[in-house]
Parts: sequence; structure tokens; C-alpha cells
Amino acid sequence: MVVITISGTPGSGKSTVAELLEEKLGLRYVYSGMIFREQAEKNKMTLEEFGRYCEQNSKIDKKLDEQQVEILKQGDVILEGRLAGWLAYRNKIPAFKVMLDTDVDTRAGRIVKRENGDVEKRKTEMNKREQSEAKRYKNHYNIDLKDTSIYDLVVDSGDKNPEEIVDLILSKLKM
Repeated sequence: MVVITISGTPGSGKSTVAELLEEKLGLRYVYSGMIFREQAEKNKMTLEEFGRYCEQNSKIDKKLDEQQVEILKQGDVILEGRLAGWLAYRNKIPAFKVMLDTDVDTRAGRIVKRENGDVEKRKTEMNKREQSEAKRYKNHYNIDLKDTSIYDLVVDSGDKNPEEIVDLILSKLKM
């Protein structure tokens, strides 16, 4: 049974790396952020508004987390999500936990390339989102997202392309 979690900051390359791993390994890929986005849309809120709403309503995060834990327990999966590694760690689910990050300018540039927009505006949006998430995760779970000690592999994705990151993961997994 193989379980890989891919966590990281917005624009760090999580989705691209997870999709490439899915292709190479033939494992199911689940993107937890999509569930969160769907909930925001369902509630007619932007991601930023929904994040602030979740700061006061931990039930939404907890429900999403329960779904992710069940997915992790099933195994043979790549789970991408901000807390995916922490959920595996806290629930003692054996997993190879990867954290991706890089500088804010690189991340904002990637998001603009993918979704259009203005780099400075994206940096502001990312900053607000990251502050909201840090507050939620600290208050609801006592998790500090800057603590990378639980990860098996921490990668600065700024100077590596997605294929290099996948190769690094596979070499560490010995696959």
C-alpha cells in the first residue's frame, strides 16, 4: 500500500507534481483543495471570504479533514492538501509526506501564469489566504504550518521543474 501526501503553499507546484506522480505510479490522486473550493462556491463566497468564515466555523474544516483521513486510510493514493501530511502524521497513517515551497514572487508568478491577473494583487491574496489558514490551523488543531519536521521530504520548488521534483520523490521512495 502506497500513500503519498503533497502539501505546500499556494503556487508551489503541488498539483503539477501530484498529477505527474499519478501518471507515473498509476495511483489515485485526490485534491482536497477542490472540495474546499466547491464548498466556497456552494456558499456563494470567494476563497478568501470562505476562509474567514471557516476561521469561526471549525465544523467545515473538521468535516473536510475526516474525508481526507478516510481517503488516506484506504491507501494507494496521492493526497494533495495543505494539511494532508499533518493528517497522516496525527492519525498515524503510514505515508510518504512531501512539502513544497518557494519564494512568494515565484509562487505569485506561477498563479498569474495559470489563472491570469496581476502579480501584486495575487501576492496580496496569497498573503491573506496564508494568514487565514495559519490562524485556522493554529486555533483548530494547534498546527504551525511553518513546522516542517513531520515531512519526509521538503523541497524548494523555485529552482526545480516538476519532473525533477517527481524524480526526487521517486528516488526517496525507492520506486
